Amino acid sequence: MKKINYLLKISLCFILLVSFSTAVEAQIKKTASVEGITEYKLDNGMKVLLFPDNSAQTITVNITYMVGSRHEGYGEKGMAHLLEHMVFKGTPNHPDIPKELTERGSRPNGTTWYDRTNYYETFNANDENLDWALDLEADRMVNSYIAKKDLESEFSVVRNEFESGENSPTGVLMKNVISAAFLWHNYGQSTIGNRSDIERVPIENLQAFYKKYYRPDNAILMVTGKFEADKTLALIEKKFAGIKNPETPLRDVPTIEPAQDGEKRVNLSRVGDLQVVSALYHTPAGSHEDYAALAVAEEVLTDQPSGRLYKALVDGKKASSLWSFSPFTKEPSFLYINVDVPSDKSLAEAESTLLSVLDGLKDKPVTEEEVKRAKANLLKQIDQISRNSAYLGTYMSEFIGAGDWRLAFITRDRIESMTAEKVNAAAQRYLINTNRTVGNFIPTKTPIRVEIEHTDGLDALVSSYKGKEGYGAGEAFDVSYENIQNRLDSGTLNKTPIEYGFIKKNNRGKSVTLSFTIRNGNVNDFMNKGKVASYTARMLNKGTQNNSRQDIEDKLSALKSSVGFGGSNGRVNVYVSSTEENLMETLALMTDMLKNPKFDEAELEKLKTQELAGIEQNKTEPQFLAQKKLGALNQNYKKGHPLYKTSLEEDIEAINNVTVDAIQNYYNEFYGISDNATLIAIGNINEQSLKDYFEKEFSDFKSDKPYTPISDKYIANNAANEKIKTPDKKNAISIGVLAFEGSQVDEDYAALQVAGSIFGGGFLNSRIAGRLRQKDGISYGAGGYVNADADDKDKKSSILVYAIYAPENAAKVQKGFSEEIERFIADGITEDELKVAVTSWVQGQNVSRAKDNELSSTINNNLYYDRDMMFYKDIEDRVTSLTVDDVNKVIKKYFKTFDNWTVVNAGDFEKSPEIKTDKKVD
Repeated sequence: MKKINYLLKISLCFILLVSFSTAVEAQIKKTASVEGITEYKLDNGMKVLLFPDNSAQTITVNITYMVGSRHEGYGEKGMAHLLEHMVFKGTPNHPDIPKELTERGSRPNGTTWYDRTNYYETFNANDENLDWALDLEADRMVNSYIAKKDLESEFSVVRNEFESGENSPTGVLMKNVISAAFLWHNYGQSTIGNRSDIERVPIENLQAFYKKYYRPDNAILMVTGKFEADKTLALIEKKFAGIKNPETPLRDVPTIEPAQDGEKRVNLSRVGDLQVVSALYHTPAGSHEDYAALAVAEEVLTDQPSGRLYKALVDGKKASSLWSFSPFTKEPSFLYINVDVPSDKSLAEAESTLLSVLDGLKDKPVTEEEVKRAKANLLKQIDQISRNSAYLGTYMSEFIGAGDWRLAFITRDRIESMTAEKVNAAAQRYLINTNRTVGNFIPTKTPIRVEIEHTDGLDALVSSYKGKEGYGAGEAFDVSYENIQNRLDSGTLNKTPIEYGFIKKNNRGKSVTLSFTIRNGNVNDFMNKGKVASYTARMLNKGTQNNSRQDIEDKLSALKSSVGFGGSNGRVNVYVSSTEENLMETLALMTDMLKNPKFDEAELEKLKTQELAGIEQNKTEPQFLAQKKLGALNQNYKKGHPLYKTSLEEDIEAINNVTVDAIQNYYNEFYGISDNATLIAIGNINEQSLKDYFEKEFSDFKSDKPYTPISDKYIANNAANEKIKTPDKKNAISIGVLAFEGSQVDEDYAALQVAGSIFGGGFLNSRIAGRLRQKDGISYGAGGYVNADADDKDKKSSILVYAIYAPENAAKVQKGFSEEIERFIADGITEDELKVAVTSWVQGQNVSRAKDNELSSTINNNLYYDRDMMFYKDIEDRVTSLTVDDVNKVIKKYFKTFDNWTVVNAGDFEKSPEIKTDKKVD
């Protein structure tokens, strides 16, 4: 009815548009609608999903192509992913896509998976941006250059991305185990591809792959956020309806993986310290009913702290941590379980425990209580995703790739109605040793094989699905500085010195974001405290006098809410994500955690073991070691000072020194409110109820430690260019830092923001990324930024540059850094660069203010530094009035040649004599 009224209305005003509107109706047909998402289909076969969310204030355009690594042939491994990179190289109408994405302040990316490839951009909600995004996606669907000159640089970038994954033994083990598990199906092949295929792919093959799969009848376009549905449909018809499909019809890959004949084993030997054991089981496709049953089983096994594997391995002190992974795929796939085992523990014992628990499901079936808890955990996660339209827009690609977007809701419903009987039946069918890959082949006289059904009947499954009532579109919230300031209710509570900032607005799903920060003490209070402050905060959700750790998790799942804590010397941060309905009950649980913690020895040991295992894992990791060395080279404080940069050995010592008594003493001394605390809440809130609650619950929660910020004043960096050798690591990293004296309050700040964006920011179009990735093709990730101190008393600011690359390209990276910095100082920026950077910065700020968690952080800083939103409005006004000369003067003032920077390079360097110093990591 709305559509008819809309056409009637415009026909009365503009008779000439009737024929056009009728054409839209003929081109775009509504085919399904579930919980706020409506599907349409163009005559050329392209599907369109619209999901309006007025409360978002952003739009996300996400296009999914039904092509991934599953569709690659012999010699084509990694082609889908390589093509994803190439599609960013431009079209005749959009010759510089990174520049356009940056200019719009968008948050874009492209990703490749087994069954699909998707491209998305989230941007400030306006008609011009939407027109541009749809035009971009329509153009690069069929007009992308896919040129030989771009391939020559981009294949080495993809190879660099491939090499970055090769640094991680955990990642390589997973890749090898998955590969061993599949004899024929392409799910056994890594999406990143095979190095030789990446390096040798002919441009003609890549172009043919592009033309074969990038087509309207193989694409699903999803638009989420704040937009007018009818206008958007007309725009989509205009951009996409004229695109024709190739004459050759699409044909799906026919390969079906045969049943596994028995347990397999894979061994991997590489440099490293942390041991790993893993297990993989073949499982059905995402559309199969058993996928939901196995998702519940997986949660029962791996949840923290209730999971059977977690209890047996982590609580049992046989491992430091574990995680699992079960991709939602179109065809039968796998469940992968990874267990990290510190070197001082037995790998064989951990493996035995892992397999014993998994095999023991037959004799110790899953209980109804375990299923209930697992369902609550999973449904909470799904609920929180469903309330975030920007994330939902890209999240749906997983289900689109698996066959249909409605599978997201069908899977949720299946989880909701899951029973212990179904979970146990699925576990006993799939989680058996002959269907597992962990080790060697074991002969047996009576083999048991699992024949898993190939995907069938998918259309019938989704075609009649109606779903539930949606969350509604929410309020169209104006994110202008003036409106935010006008809508902000701020002040200080009467009975306790908590400064508050509330914005009441109607969010989709009636969601609420709340943060609570307590600040106490001074620098002398925190001398020689080590890691006690952070551990105290991390222990808050591990149990209270009234609720066990398991009780806390169960209650939060039932409330579909999250509570997180963070802490450093003198500061405690609390983060709450909830809904209008459940907020007060969630706050009661948060208050119990904050005011009545029970610091359990066993939980502390698990945290310590996990962190020690992380350090052990990072002992040979280039990025970790480079950052540590960077801190050591610019060490400005004596040992014991809260800002002292610790070494790896000192970290281990500090962790071992943390005890329950030390945590309890720290809590008794520093937890409570003295004279500095802030409370921020945004969304569907009752301001008075929040004020009354925090007055009542925290007026007696006091500390006698007045807050004085720990000063961290500007000190010039030490010029250096050092090398750390990390043997057997296929990827290297270089990080450089240049300190300068300045703050966000300074007049130069606006120009520095623009200079930093042009130098190292944006989307692949900065000076650094343009040189090392786009031109030289030697770095997958390269860039930099300007970090200006928010405190105008300390003025400790810096410029950073970084690149990841193959070790043999170290000299080229050094040269690229040096030449680009020198050219930046000497020649400055261009008028075009200024225009792009300014537009990008302004629109990027709009996007940031449209996200409640980021807006909350801004308001928190405003209260802390005694500012309001007009402070940022003034910065934006200065940014938009900048000239090329303004920015160039700032560049010459603050940027210095590369020999003045502190630079650390870490990697397996054998052929890079240009980096003189050397520190070997064994």
